Amino acid sequence: METVTCDKLAQAPACSAPLVLREVLDQYYREAEQGECNTGRYRCKYYVWGQGPALVFIPGLCDDRLSFVMPIARLRARFRCIAYDLPAGSPWATYPWAAVRGLEGGDGARLGRYRHGDYVSDLLALLDHLRIRQAYLFGSSFGSTIALGALGLEPARFPRAVLQGGFARRPLAKAELLLASLARYWPGTMARLPFRTVVLHASHQGAFEQRDPEIWNFFLQRCGAPPMAAVARRALTVHRLDLRPLLPHISHPILLVCGEQDPIIGKKCEEELLRNLPRVVRAEIEGCGHLPQFTHPEVLAELVERYLTAG
Repeated sequence: METVTCDKLAQAPACSAPLVLREVLDQYYREAEQGECNTGRYRCKYYVWGQGPALVFIPGLCDDRLSFVMPIARLRARFRCIAYDLPAGSPWATYPWAAVRGLEGGDGARLGRYRHGDYVSDLLALLDHLRIRQAYLFGSSFGSTIALGALGLEPARFPRAVLQGGFARRPLAKAELLLASLARYWPGTMARLPFRTVVLHASHQGAFEQRDPEIWNFFLQRCGAPPMAAVARRALTVHRLDLRPLLPHISHPILLVCGEQDPIIGKKCEEELLRNLPRVVRAEIEGCGHLPQFTHPEVLAELVERYLTAG
């Protein structure tokens, strides 16, 4: 294992001009190809943006496909970037009168039946739908576990991977477990979660201080979009998950991207990956928390591009 410093990367030409969210979104809506894939478990919405080798962005617990639009805006010049939504069901699926009021909707996912392996199978189904035989993987937080599962299941399909805020095992604290157990039955989106903004501000706002306020608002929109029940069930999946036995069998080159001030993933989670993955390189982003796709998208894109294009 080795650690890569990011000081020089932050001053590299590709990172010299900060991304402007409004310009990125304008480009995205003009250029990105939107699509939907029926994985057999849900109707998976995705977009494809850019040209080159395929690079798939796998979301975290509260992410959606738009969460990665800023780093993808940089990477699209070198990669065919694909970002997609995890199964979410309907924001109102747990509401007793949802069917009567025509609110059931959603993507068709039956989240009560989902297991971690189903998330991995959905990723593979999306690649089959797009006729992609080989792809790089970028797994963010919970998405890192899906990436690890895919690397173990179909190793020849993925030359390299990037795990950002990654972990193989991350049991919930008692309060988190109680909240997730209750919230899996709550209707509505994460935007309706009580005290949500206060908690997010305390945990993450410091890393946004150098960004335009519109980035913070964009983050609140993105993490407020998923249904509460879906996020809660994903969290319970995380609580039961232990991928540590799989790690020694994953021989792929892997970049582990860590935030210097990550409040979500502790050093123990990092150390388990660093100790057990045979070919791993660690990069730490200074002043970054758990959300570099929002707070440090330029440096994140530079790290990903340099690692995936290395000889």
